[in-house]
Amino acid sequence: MAMYARKSHGTLYLNILRRITLVMSVKVENLEHNMAKLTIEVSAEELEKALNTAYNKQKRQISVPGFRKGKVPRAMIEKMYGAEIFYEDAANELMQQTYPSAIDESGVDIVSRPTVDVVQIEKGKPFIYTAEVATRPEVTLGKYMGVTVTKIDTSVTEDEVEAELENQRNTNARTVTVTDRPVKEGDTAVIDFEGFVDGVAFDGGKAENHSLEIGSHSFIDTFEDQLVGKNAGDEVEVNVTFPEQYQAADLAGKPAVFKVKINEIKAKELPELNDEFAQDVAGVDTLAEYKEELKKNLTEKKENEAKKTKEDEAIQKIIDKSKMDLPKAMIDTQCETMVNEFAQRIAQSGLSMDQYLQFSGMTVDQLKEQVRPEAETRIKSSLVLEQIAKEENIEVSDEDINAEIEKMAKAYGMEADKLKEYMGDSEKESMKRDLAITKAVDLIMENVKERAKAKTKKEKEAEAAEE
Repeated sequence: MAMYARKSHGTLYLNILRRITLVMSVKVENLEHNMAKLTIEVSAEELEKALNTAYNKQKRQISVPGFRKGKVPRAMIEKMYGAEIFYEDAANELMQQTYPSAIDESGVDIVSRPTVDVVQIEKGKPFIYTAEVATRPEVTLGKYMGVTVTKIDTSVTEDEVEAELENQRNTNARTVTVTDRPVKEGDTAVIDFEGFVDGVAFDGGKAENHSLEIGSHSFIDTFEDQLVGKNAGDEVEVNVTFPEQYQAADLAGKPAVFKVKINEIKAKELPELNDEFAQDVAGVDTLAEYKEELKKNLTEKKENEAKKTKEDEAIQKIIDKSKMDLPKAMIDTQCETMVNEFAQRIAQSGLSMDQYLQFSGMTVDQLKEQVRPEAETRIKSSLVLEQIAKEENIEVSDEDINAEIEKMAKAYGMEADKLKEYMGDSEKESMKRDLAITKAVDLIMENVKERAKAKTKKEKEAEAAEE
């Protein structure tokens, strides 16, 4: 199932950490394409408090001749530098405090980060700012019950079982040093190398005792091919040409010579496929039992993949028949969320976003554009499923929520009661919405119609030839 966008009010200049009720008013102006402008007015008294807070925050960093740091009166600072010196901090403070409450007061269902503009900030006058936001679009559903999806064959062939068995055999192979023959495809050559362009060594082109799998094509062009047939101890000149689109512009398209020494040749030694192998890797008595286990696992995998494929197909067909006007700001926010999710995933593997961008040659904006189609699909999926849940009066009970919390607690190795303590109302509401969507998907899939995939022209011709 395609993921969906969660409601996010976002931030202004700082993260919103708390809500403070201040004297303010909120006006809402509906704009085109499901956008709205909130005009928030905060009293002059509250602005004065914020300016004084800004003064107390900054006074230790401001120097005035004749005064010790931190002892300069506010009036003196404003006389020398202008009252505007405290405006930015005061504006940040007030917006941080008032925006969450303004959202509640407006009654607008906001689905994007705000674009903020300060309209008025002046001592003795109310503080006024605007926030342009995307609002949740209305969805007009098309047909969603009895959607036709392609039937998927989840049967597992003997060839697939044998292929998986061979994969497991390779996974459990041991590596041995080869001394009686030269390098061949599939070997791992342990090499020292240094690269030269026009006779000059280049940065990043040198390494020692590097393990290179022959046939992996992890090196440039025909590099690996030129090591085939060479023996341990051989020194080889490898001639290659860098690709035209190579990430290092100073090397792109240029011929290079690598001086390579083969230190060692390693090969995989595959275990025999017998009962002993089955006992070692799977804890079953016989190879026949292991094959049955592999077949069962492959079948389960295929069934799960088929389920997801059919869900995606059904939801996409519902989207295609539905109508909604997605505001650009909503899509932008989802793109930003997805890029942040990606950054968190790669961070777990020890790679920072800056490093990834450097290696890929992309910018953050280019990455956002790359995920934009998926972002739109996520949003549309979320909106149609939420609308189906609404129209079908799908309810999520306390028992449903408790069961989900129990499941999460088990996954995290926590006590359910402890997890509940950490969860706020917003997290529970989010979970409630997720469960409603899950129920909507279940309802859709209970009523789908399966049909065999239409045969291609080539398949039809092949069948006719056989007859």
